[in-house]
Amino acid sequence: MYKNGFTSLPIPTLALLISSLLLSFSAVSQSDEDDELARMQALLNAEVMSKPFLAEKPEEVDAYIKSMLDKGVKPKEYQGTNWRPGYTCRDLLRYNWREYRNCRYYHRYYGRYY
Repeated sequence: MYKNGFTSLPIPTLALLISSLLLSFSAVSQSDEDDELARMQALLNAEVMSKPFLAEKPEEVDAYIKSMLDKGVKPKEYQGTNWRPGYTCRDLLRYNWREYRNCRYYHRYYGRYY
């Protein structure tokens, strides 16, 4: 009945066989893709965690501002390279905590940003 191999199979049986093969290939492909995504996510997490986390430390900043105001020290103009038009002090926090602190002092003293 099936002398010529797959070509003599009934059409529904052949379609079912091809569908099964395609499904199994896509399942393997999906599994490989999931593994690759998990590996990439782990690399990204490691990269993020390797960078220092610069928290605002509001108590420390407020203490610095109070001590500088008590001493009567005028804040310096911005000397760094990270300031951009439209930034606030919080934007500097991603670069350097000291720049953030000095910006907060400048803003408190003059009532404006750099």
